[in-house]
Amino acid sequence: MEFMSKDHDRLDGIFIAFQKNKTENLEQAKTLFSSFESGLRRHIVWEEEILFPAFEEQTGMKNMGPTAVMRMEHHKIKEFLDQIGQKLQDNDIHTGDAEESLIGVLTSHNDKEEKILYPWIDRSLSEEALTGMIVKMDKK
Repeated sequence: MEFMSKDHDRLDGIFIAFQKNKTENLEQAKTLFSSFESGLRRHIVWEEEILFPAFEEQTGMKNMGPTAVMRMEHHKIKEFLDQIGQKLQDNDIHTGDAEESLIGVLTSHNDKEEKILYPWIDRSLSEEALTGMIVKMDKK
């Protein structure tokens, strides 16, 4: 939980910096968004390829339960990232609607992960398994 929550906080900080720079320095904003997007997509890969499968194997909740909901939300998150990224590629700073939608999904999503899913994973898996997953995530 601690490892993943810290990454949420790191990504939130990058996104806030992107928003602050968007109107004043588009090139800096593009760089920040690129960092945010790649970091968030990596975070999603960590969850979908490492964390969720281990949890599903341990609990027997494959393709259902909390991880199924998280995967659906990941799909929405990626759509909003694509929308913002396309506008920035076109030098269009009017990304507010997509940003609001992204923040809406991310806020709820991260809250569910940090308050429900991550603690459940911590309780369900051994310390050795959790450490092994963090090692795998560090390599991705």
